[in-house]
Amino acid sequence: QVQLVESGGGLVQAGGSLRLSCAASGSVFSINAMAWYRQAPGKQRVLVARINTGGGSTNYADSMKGRCTISRDNAKNTVYLQMNSLKPEDTAVYYCNAIGNYGVMYWGQGTQVTVSS
Repeated sequence: QVQLVESGGGLVQAGGSLRLSCAASGSVFSINAMAWYRQAPGKQRVLVARINTGGGSTNYADSMKGRCTISRDNAKNTVYLQMNSLKPEDTAVYYCNAIGNYGVMYWGQGTQVTVSS
């Protein structure tokens, strides 16, 4: 089992920045990739960014390309999401996700990001 704990959400004005953190614990050796998803009210949960824990390759949703960076600190079993130039439409609950062996997915409890106009 893998446990994920997010932090760093909050209220920010449009154009501002936030850095989200996700600390993993438990069977971290089984994690192959970690990601951030977000879910706005009344909408589906969608991928924001993903990073492979091995080679460190990344991919981003088109809506966030150029405005966010996902990174990892393997020594701390922590993944970060730096978000810049935030827009009101980025308002959502952001969830940390980990993909383990055999495609097993783990989720954090979510952290609220609110961007005011």
